[in-house]
Formats: sequence, C-alpha cells, structure tokens
Amino acid sequence: MSRRALVVSISSRAAAGVYEDRTGPMLVEGLAALGLAVDGPDVVPDGPEVERALRAAVDAAYDLVVTTGGTGLSPTDGTPEATRAVVDREVPGVAEALRATGIAKGVPTAMLSRGVVGVAGRTLVVNVAGSPGACKDALPVLGSVVPHALDQLAGTDHRAGGGV
Repeated sequence: MSRRALVVSISSRAAAGVYEDRTGPMLVEGLAALGLAVDGPDVVPDGPEVERALRAAVDAAYDLVVTTGGTGLSPTDGTPEATRAVVDREVPGVAEALRATGIAKGVPTAMLSRGVVGVAGRTLVVNVAGSPGACKDALPVLGSVVPHALDQLAGTDHRAGGGV
C-alpha cells in the first residue's frame, strides 16, 4: 500500500507569482524517492490560509504533510502556530533533528527555525524551513524516520521482537 503525502509551500510572494517556488518541488521529488505517492506542492500565502490547508490535508487523510516556509522570525512567519492549532500532539524529536542537521552542516541560522512536527489524527505534519538547503538537508532525516512513524500511526509497526 502506497502512503500518501502532500507538500505545502508557504510563501506570500510565491503564492502571488512574484517568484517561483523552488523548495516545494524539491520536497515532492525527494519524498517520491522514498516511495510515497506525493501531491503538490500546493503554494499558499502566509496567514490563515496555512491552517486551512493543513486542516484540508488532514481531512483528506494524507499520511504525511510536509510544509516548507514560514518557520522563521519574520512577523509573517506563522507556520508553527498554524501547525500547533491543527495537531493533537507534537513529535519534538523530529523537529530537533531537522534543526541539528542544519547546524551540523555549518548553517548556524538553522537554530532560528521554529518548525514543529506533530500528529493530527493519523497524519504526520512536518514543518521544514523555507530554503533549498533546509529542504535538501531535511530529506535524509525524514527518510530515516518517516516510514516507521507512518507504520506507527497506522498501527502496523508492532511485530514480534519489540519496537518503539
């Protein structure tokens, strides 16, 4: 069974056509390489549209939603707050790993990302910073944990011999 993912790019300027979204397509390609059936990227502006897009994705029963953008300190960066309004519980270790990977690669500004990761129903929602470098660095992190996380959410990870 193929797991379904959606990529949501959050950028008011890309949504308005000021420039082309580069991060969303990068995530779509990378997640597809992990064997997921990926839709998007849906490009939405910063603001209330982010929460609406996340709720629609959860209602559509996506297994995974990965956002890019809106995680910084700018006054319009509200992706973490929109995500927290949608998720039932957070998964802080994944968000910490995403930040730590950027820092380890020599990008100290990665620690400024306020991205969160959480679960809404049976959907895993992951915020990735909105730079091509952050998206590139996020893919191996997600590849190392998303399959097991989605198995856990589906209730299919408990085999003889244990597990998390």
